Amino acid sequence: MRGFPFPPKPPKSLAMSDTLHIIGGGMAGSEAAWQAARMGVRVVIHEMRPTVGTFAHRTGHLAEMVCSNSFRSDDDERNAVGLLHWEMGAADGIIMQTARAHRLPAGGALAVDRDPFAESVTRTLRNHPLITVEDGEITDLPTEGHWIIATGPLTSGALAQSIRAATGAEHLAFFDAIAPIVYAETVDMSVAWMQSRYDKGETVEEQTAYMNCPMDKAQYDAFIDALLAAEKTEFHEGETAGYFDGCLPIEVMAERGRETLRFGPMKPVGLTNPHRPDVKPHAVVQLRRDNKLGTLYNIVGFQTKMKYGAQTAVFKTIPGLENASFARLGGIHRNTFINSPTLLDDRMRLKSRPNLRFAGQVTGVEGYVESAAMGLLAGRMAASQILGRDLPPPPPDTAMGALITHITGGADAKTFQPMNVNFGLFPPIDAKGGRRGRKDRYKAYTDRAKDSFTRWLAAQ
Repeated sequence: MRGFPFPPKPPKSLAMSDTLHIIGGGMAGSEAAWQAARMGVRVVIHEMRPTVGTFAHRTGHLAEMVCSNSFRSDDDERNAVGLLHWEMGAADGIIMQTARAHRLPAGGALAVDRDPFAESVTRTLRNHPLITVEDGEITDLPTEGHWIIATGPLTSGALAQSIRAATGAEHLAFFDAIAPIVYAETVDMSVAWMQSRYDKGETVEEQTAYMNCPMDKAQYDAFIDALLAAEKTEFHEGETAGYFDGCLPIEVMAERGRETLRFGPMKPVGLTNPHRPDVKPHAVVQLRRDNKLGTLYNIVGFQTKMKYGAQTAVFKTIPGLENASFARLGGIHRNTFINSPTLLDDRMRLKSRPNLRFAGQVTGVEGYVESAAMGLLAGRMAASQILGRDLPPPPPDTAMGALITHITGGADAKTFQPMNVNFGLFPPIDAKGGRRGRKDRYKAYTDRAKDSFTRWLAAQ
């Protein structure tokens, strides 16, 4: 990691009572711990896994990736999430540095080899002399000390109830879905082919980042019929939460119209089938490499709430996947978040109990990168307070600043829903000299943000 060659020792004036406690060792909790320890503050990460498991996690590793292996676009000049990558790298973030060390070819996206990534984060944090990891579940919100709540979408029932009691409001929720993963050797490559959309990627490895399974119109129609008829997982009585639009189950998209998928994850553009180069596919199912060995591929955009038996039957109707074996099937889980605009101040503290900060998806941001970014800010802000300083949030014209501004007051509390980072959250660019094209406007956003974020870092 860049930054300090050796971890700093805590200032002699700091007592053990000035230890920062973090509940949750996911993306946000891991990043918060790293940032605080780099500033010389002792940290204890409280992680319930593997003592208490979840439906989605497979290991007890910190920063385990569940829903996807992608951090999305890595374009830091014209894309808001790519800009967030840049800001996290500029702040010596452990999540972004480790992701780059374990990246996989994925066109313009930053995809990672998920198991080595989590193992590396876990090893780095557990070996840090200022960080302790305590296994076990925290069931009640602490009343004293410095704490960050970074429990993510799978907050345990007991702790969720304690949060509900402390906030005095009903917990908000939506549902997230997970896509299946296929063993590469079981894909029929006489039907499927390797190609990144629009031929992005110059090396052989980059050109094998994606597998493509073509469908003609009859096959597509039969797939939609099977998808709509398949048995689905039903919510428990009283669960009425909706879905996050950026992670809709594939069958929910299909219910919105038979052509929806052809203009979404199954769009056939930018691809040429070498087996039948003169025939344009009606739709294409893409699979993205999920590990460095290239033995696992996840089906892009195919998050689902179908029951396991139905998934196997429906997905095997896809040309090339008739004999596919699945390393993991899809699933759905409840994602819990708080009404941050009402409950948190601009330092991410619970207004009614300012010794508690919240970070990650529980604050109402959506996505690995956004969650880790909020962990980065919470860790720095908590450590600054312990060290007797006050750290203001980044300017709102930065990616991190736009997110924290949105969740701590910029959003309408009555209609608050989870949000990915996007340029719509940024203050508008002054269009001096006439109207800008979209690409020029986005470049102006990122140039302005990088300058502001660099000055924010320098002032600390």
